[in-house]
Amino acid sequence: MRTDAFALRHIGPRETDLQHMLKTIGVESIEQLVYETLPDDIRLKAPLNLDPAMTEYEFANHIQELGKKNKVFKSYIGLGYHPTIVPAPIQRNIFENPGWYTAYTPYQAEIAQGRLEAILNFQTTVIELSGMEIANASLLDEGTAAAEAMALLFDVRTRDQKKNNINKFFVSEEILPQTLSVLQTRSTPIGIQLVVGNHETFDFSTEFFGAIVQYPGKYGQVNDYSAFVAKAKENEIKVAFAADILSLAALTSPGEMGAAVVVGTSQRFGVPMGYGGPHAAFFATKDEYKRSMPGRIIGVSIDVNGNRALRMALGTREQHIKREKATSNICTAQVLLAVMAGMYAVYHGPKGLQYIAGKVHASAVTTAEALNKLGVYQTNTAYFDTILVKADAQKVKAVAEKNEVNFFYPDADSISISLNETTSINDINQIIAIFAEALGKETFTVSELATASQLPASLERTSAFLTHDVFNNHHSESQIMRYIKKLERKDLSLNHSMISLGSCTMKLNAASEMLPLSMPNWNSIHPFAPVEQAEGYITMLKKLEEQLNVITGFAGTTLQPNSGAQGEYAGLMAIRAYHLSRNESHRNVCLIPSSAHGTNPASAAMAGMKIIVTKTTPEGNIDVEDLREKAIEHKDDLSCLMVTYPSTHGVFESSIIEITKLIHDNGGLVYMDGANMNAQVGLTNPATIGADVCHLNLHKTFAIPHGGGGPGVGPICVNEKLVPFLPTNPILKVGGEQAITAISSAPYGSALVCLISYGYITMMGAEGLKSATEHAILNANYMKARFEGHYPILYTGECGRAAHEMILDCRSFKENGIEVGDIAKRLMDYGFHAPTVSFPVAGTLMIEPTESEDLAELDRFCDALISIRKEIEASTADDKNNVLKNAPHTLAMLTTDNWVFPYTREKAAYPLDYIAENKFWPSVRRVDDAYGDRNLVCSCAPIEAYMEN
Repeated sequence: MRTDAFALRHIGPRETDLQHMLKTIGVESIEQLVYETLPDDIRLKAPLNLDPAMTEYEFANHIQELGKKNKVFKSYIGLGYHPTIVPAPIQRNIFENPGWYTAYTPYQAEIAQGRLEAILNFQTTVIELSGMEIANASLLDEGTAAAEAMALLFDVRTRDQKKNNINKFFVSEEILPQTLSVLQTRSTPIGIQLVVGNHETFDFSTEFFGAIVQYPGKYGQVNDYSAFVAKAKENEIKVAFAADILSLAALTSPGEMGAAVVVGTSQRFGVPMGYGGPHAAFFATKDEYKRSMPGRIIGVSIDVNGNRALRMALGTREQHIKREKATSNICTAQVLLAVMAGMYAVYHGPKGLQYIAGKVHASAVTTAEALNKLGVYQTNTAYFDTILVKADAQKVKAVAEKNEVNFFYPDADSISISLNETTSINDINQIIAIFAEALGKETFTVSELATASQLPASLERTSAFLTHDVFNNHHSESQIMRYIKKLERKDLSLNHSMISLGSCTMKLNAASEMLPLSMPNWNSIHPFAPVEQAEGYITMLKKLEEQLNVITGFAGTTLQPNSGAQGEYAGLMAIRAYHLSRNESHRNVCLIPSSAHGTNPASAAMAGMKIIVTKTTPEGNIDVEDLREKAIEHKDDLSCLMVTYPSTHGVFESSIIEITKLIHDNGGLVYMDGANMNAQVGLTNPATIGADVCHLNLHKTFAIPHGGGGPGVGPICVNEKLVPFLPTNPILKVGGEQAITAISSAPYGSALVCLISYGYITMMGAEGLKSATEHAILNANYMKARFEGHYPILYTGECGRAAHEMILDCRSFKENGIEVGDIAKRLMDYGFHAPTVSFPVAGTLMIEPTESEDLAELDRFCDALISIRKEIEASTADDKNNVLKNAPHTLAMLTTDNWVFPYTREKAAYPLDYIAENKFWPSVRRVDDAYGDRNLVCSCAPIEAYMEN
């Protein structure tokens, strides 16, 4: 075996396993299997034109050398991104720990209690610092969170406002520039009119339904918005705050001023800048708006024994239920980063956060007073961490960059300086020296921080926050280390067993790909640093774009979207811009098959499109005749088709070329959902099947970890006609010549984790990528062959093959009293996370093994489901006290003196021999979802306070 070939480490099955697997499937070779799976007319005729694969050692050296081209200057740029100190125990035990970063979205709550508690801590931190009543589990970044706030306020307009089509939204000129750009993008398609201006001169017209202010402002000004909010309320205008989370430890909370929504980023709570991301945005609002709230909410409930148990609450807001009526297409979060930020609050506690906030403010005051002595005057009447001074920007910039320091320069006579947690007395003296040199004056030094506050007395925080025990008991390293480990033990992640989620591609996240994320010359760069300081990043990101162009067959890529749903939206907005450029604004009809991901219609609605749903055949394919009929009917206003390939049912539809030609012939473009790209890479591509744009889930096909539900990256790749419309950024110009405004806050989205996909592609090479796809198809069809005779397989291709995933039909088991959810819970007893439940068909399991699972693991999973099938056969509809209905079984159940079940403890906990070697214990019994929704609690308050009378 080649010990230096990365592909051999990534791909699970060994060469010696292949004959057994192929024989089980009933084919002679992988080539025959692929031939019987993919339509021949879409097969690539040549290998991918990629550089030869690097070994892991070569890549490690390469990425270190490339990182040296990044210049890590002292950053005082601000604008929502700040240097921060990542506590070492959090970096080592969470950020670099596969027990945390390889977990899946906590849909199966019983084996995700640790992660759910960590997110609950994050939500509690946000609720208490913002002064609001409810918070979600995080959003993608501050700009998109602000856009979600705007959409929520639009949705909760009064009846009269909706009747009179009140559509104006006031945006304070103090808003961050990147946030304004995202608001511009999101407002136009849904008919919201933005009005940017000074909040002090706002006329509170009845034409407005909402407003957003920045707290503190983009250049540091701290305003008391109490009177503004009160006047807005009198005129039925609801106000959102975009707030700096650290400042809220020192300032009066927005909730106390009457805010309707509070958003921001938690980046400065111990998450590296990473050239723009990933970072967890926060979103908090009033309880009365919870049904319109975007994203996920973690709620407190109970299990069947009445014990406290956590879960994802309010599932009815999910897009696959509301579809085009959803007010948001958000289907993910930034969970790993929210966990880090929440743990930062746990580690430091309220007093620690107050200390850090006080030190940052004192640094700003000290700097302002020192510069004042040099004749450089500070113009903010009140500030927290950012001062705005008047000086010759060009002269100061030259000296600052010579000393490896970055300020922000709003205009020729203004300089914005944002102080941060890492700022020391020596740093302040360096700033003084820079200005002194630029002004030709003699420098001086300060020896201690100022003690005076520049916060208005009326805005100094007096309300308590983070009083719960969890924020006051883990301040030593031993305590935080053990707390993190305690939570980790409650979660099942990829470091325990395979997670075979259909459509979610839970593949290996290789250590070699992950290591660069901890390197300071990659994770310490500000996204708005001068581009010449980010040469390593620009080289890597451009190379990744080129690699993705080759893989998809397209001409251009933007890495800006930082989730798959955001990629969908970006692709549709590019299509919209294309039609507008041709004076065809009437083209707004989007055709979507009924089998599509729920985010598809939600994204189309957000892009201002009219959705027409097309039929699916009994075999699970697109009904071509129905599609033809609707494409012709709407040919004069057809914008696009959204199609997933292979289909959501796990099949390569042979009519795909006919389908895409049909759309083009009627004036539309084709958007391909890249959720199933894991079955395409190296064998076919979106350009070959006739698509015009696709999004890619880098957190699926290209190895970025799911992180418990995020981070994600959802770039779009486009053909030549759409390249001009790729999105830009207001501070760092990126995108096409006719670029749409920003999709997310940072120019390159979550740039830091793009290193993972770059490493994956670079070390796999063309041959390795193709082999990965072939083995994904091999693994899926091997499992399919093993399941035949035990479970009905719902859809297959024309030769009876699955793509990279398959759907097991569990609906007939209702005759035995067993629901598909019972199977999902019973799998926990066997040490496995359930496959995708009831999507895309209710009452089914959608299974995708990925190429990185070895034969022994595949067999363990197959053995588990086959064993469960026998348990189903032994069940009856009248029997509600069986091993499936009582699953999962906890350690507390097994060790009780009073065993009241009609089967043995051994059958409950150890139904197969292999389980005893590595038993994973669910920490709670089955969670009561209905109770949790009736009694919605999304903070750390003790469950006793919310028990029903």
